[in-house]
Amino acid sequence: MAALSYVRGPDAPILEITIGDAIAGAARRFPDRDALISRHQKVRLCWRAFDHAIDRTARGLAGLGLRPKDRVGIWSANCAEWVVLQIACARAGLVLVNVNPACRSHDLGFVLKKSRMRALALWEKDARADYRAILEEAGTGQDLALEHIIWLGTDSWTRMLENPGELSNDPISPNDPVNIQYTSGTTGTPKGVLLTHRNLLNNAWMTGNWLGITEQDRTCNPCPLYHCAGSVVAGLSALVRGATLILPSAQFDARAVLEAIEAERATILAGVPTMYIAQLENPEFSRFDLRSLRLAWMGGAPCPLELLRRVKDQMHCERVVVLYGQTESSPLITMSPPEDSFEQCAGNVGCAAPNTEVKIVSPVDDQTVPRGVEGELCTRGYLVMAGYDDEPEATRRVIDQDGWLHTGDLAMLNDDGHFQITGRTKEMIIRGGENIYPREVEEFLYTNPKIAEVAVLGLPDQRLGEVVLAWIRLAAGASASEEEIRRFCAERIAHFKIPQHIRFVESFPATISGKIQKFRIREIEMANREWERRADTR
Repeated sequence: MAALSYVRGPDAPILEITIGDAIAGAARRFPDRDALISRHQKVRLCWRAFDHAIDRTARGLAGLGLRPKDRVGIWSANCAEWVVLQIACARAGLVLVNVNPACRSHDLGFVLKKSRMRALALWEKDARADYRAILEEAGTGQDLALEHIIWLGTDSWTRMLENPGELSNDPISPNDPVNIQYTSGTTGTPKGVLLTHRNLLNNAWMTGNWLGITEQDRTCNPCPLYHCAGSVVAGLSALVRGATLILPSAQFDARAVLEAIEAERATILAGVPTMYIAQLENPEFSRFDLRSLRLAWMGGAPCPLELLRRVKDQMHCERVVVLYGQTESSPLITMSPPEDSFEQCAGNVGCAAPNTEVKIVSPVDDQTVPRGVEGELCTRGYLVMAGYDDEPEATRRVIDQDGWLHTGDLAMLNDDGHFQITGRTKEMIIRGGENIYPREVEEFLYTNPKIAEVAVLGLPDQRLGEVVLAWIRLAAGASASEEEIRRFCAERIAHFKIPQHIRFVESFPATISGKIQKFRIREIEMANREWERRADTR
C-alpha cells in the first residue's frame, strides 16, 4: 500500500510566553547591540533604546485610554515607528491591525468599519498618496469606532508619548489575539485573520531556528511590514533572537537594498523573487560588496532554478531557502531544509516546518491521498489562526472539526518529504506576492454605473507571476476606454488590484443557467494571447 501524504515536522519546544516578554528578554541579553535600523529615516536603535521606545509607546497608547483587546491600526509603509508600534501593542495587550498602504478609500473604509479599531497611526502623505485625504473620504458617512488618529512624524505622535498612562495589570495570555491581518476571502470580502502571541511568536522563533539566526545576524528586510512575510518571517524572527533588523527603504527600492547590505554588513536577505530579480538587474549591481550575506530566503511565488543560482553566485549567499505559507498559518508551513540542493529548492517549497502537521487531501472526499497524488494542502498545529474576526461561518469553512486548516492550495507530497505547490482550488490571483481575489475586484467595478457585467481573473506574467485581467460588458448606451476604467480604480482600490488588461465584450461564455465560465475566458485568452502582444508594445 502506498504511503499517505501526511508528515509532521521536527519536534521543538513551544514557547508559552508573549511577544512582549520575548522582546524584553532580548533587550536584557543584548542591551548595546543594534536592534533596529531604518536607513531612510536615519534611525539607529540599540536594544536598550529600542526597548525604551517600545515601553514609552505602550504607555502612550494607554494614555489615550486604550485597554487590552482594543484594536490599533497602522497604515504605513516600512518605518521604525511601525516596528515599535507592533511590539508596543503586544506589550500593552492591544491588537495591531495591519493596513496595506496601497489601500484607497474603498478598501480603507471597509477595514476601518470591520476591524472596529479605536486608534489609527499613519503618515499624512508620502510619494505615493495623500493619506489624510484618503482617510477623510473613507470615513465619510461611516459610523466608526475610531477615536484617535495618530499622525506619525508630527506633534500628534509626540503628544501621545508625552502623556503616558498606566499599563493594565490584567495578565496577557499567549493565546490572546495580538494581530489582525486582512486577506480576501473566496467570497470576495476581505477577512480579518486573528493571530495570537502563540501563533506569531512560535512561527518567528522556529523560523529563526531553522535559518540559524543568532544575535550576530543582521537581517535586511525590504518586504512590506503589513504582510506576515515582512513583520513575522523577516522582522519578528530576527528580533526574538536578538538579531538586528534593517529597513532599507519605505517602499521596495532595489538600489536601497543593495546599499543597505553593503553599508550595514547584512548577513540575511529577505524577499520575493521579483525583488531579487530587480536587485540583480540593477545597473549598479556590480559595484556593491555583498560578501557579508550568508543566507537569502524567498517565497510568495515560484522560485526558478536560475534565479536561485544567481542569488548564490552573484550575491554570495551560502544558502538560499524557499518558504511557503499563508496569513492564516502565521504564516510559514514549509521551508527548505539546510541540506537541500538548489535543484530541490527550485522544484518545491521544502518540508514541514517544526511542530507542524501537513497533509494532502482529496478535494472530493477530504481523504488523505497517497504520496505523489495532487490534492489540497492542509495544516494543523500551533500555527493555525484563531479564526476570522467576527466571522464564525467563514472560519468553519477553512478550519475543520479536527483543527485542520484547509489552505485552498493544490499540492503534492513527494517520497522524500518535500512539497510541490501545483495550483489553487480557489481563484486567488498572486501578483508579485500580493494576494488578489477576483470577486473583490468585480464587486468594486460593479460600482461603476457604466459597467453592466464583469469577470476578473489572472493571466500569467513573466515578471510578476500573474496580472489582473477584466472582461467588461458595458451598460446599454455607455462607452468607456481602458484608461477611463483604470482611472476609476486608481484612487479607490490598491494599485496592484487594478486590471492591467481590460477587454470590452458583448457577451460572456456561460452555462445554461447563466453563470460565467471563467475557465472558458482563460482558454480564449491563452489561445489568442492578445494581452501578451499588447503588453509587449507598452
